[in-house]
Amino acid sequence: MFRHQGKSRTKKHNLRIATILSFVAGIVNVSGFLAFKQLTTNVTGHFALFIYDVSNLEFWIGTIYFLYIFSFLFGSFLSSFLIEKFKESKQLNVFVIPTLIECLVLTSIGLLSNFVEIDYADFIVCLLLFAMGVQNSFVTKISNAVVRTTHLTGLFTDLGIDISQLFFPKLYPNREKLKSQIKLRIYIILFFFAGGLIGGFLYSEMHFGLNTLIFATLILLGSLFFDDFRYKIIKTRRKYTRKRIVS
Repeated sequence: MFRHQGKSRTKKHNLRIATILSFVAGIVNVSGFLAFKQLTTNVTGHFALFIYDVSNLEFWIGTIYFLYIFSFLFGSFLSSFLIEKFKESKQLNVFVIPTLIECLVLTSIGLLSNFVEIDYADFIVCLLLFAMGVQNSFVTKISNAVVRTTHLTGLFTDLGIDISQLFFPKLYPNREKLKSQIKLRIYIILFFFAGGLIGGFLYSEMHFGLNTLIFATLILLGSLFFDDFRYKIIKTRRKYTRKRIVS
């Protein structure tokens, strides 16, 4: 699901990566909010607060919301930059590096919380937004802008449009494609919700605190290396089959 790109990418690949990454985003969103009372997977609310502070000429107060927005933007830029830079290498899964960067950020925050008291909450929020910018960028590129997993506003908009089109079969005759899109969006919403529930349970009920982010990292790493491991097995089988045919 991470490796396949372009024409080789199927709806099943998009569905798999959408469920995993939306689940991770749900965990990060709830963990960040419980820890710092800030949204850590999207910037819509932060942008509104930034405009409000600027309109009141409170530029210094609004600076922190600008940094939140910039952190998400920089994460998205860096992720896309790395993907484009290493795209020519046929031996490298170009989505590994952005995924590992996200894992490093989430793990570092989780581990750091065990040893020191976090006095700079705004800095950690910036790091979480950076990680979500990285994720949203690489999943957008890998799915050719079909999947986005860190925020739901546009997703609910698209879902509403898709459902409305079901009532006009003459205008939208490709029912299978339409139903597939609806299924994908519903799965993203459900797994984002499930990630939030699990994240909230681990953070509050199990007293994991920010270690909940490490759980999200394990899911990411598991899906990433399982994908590569499965690819190597398939590749080995094909080589073995060809050798048998030749011999």
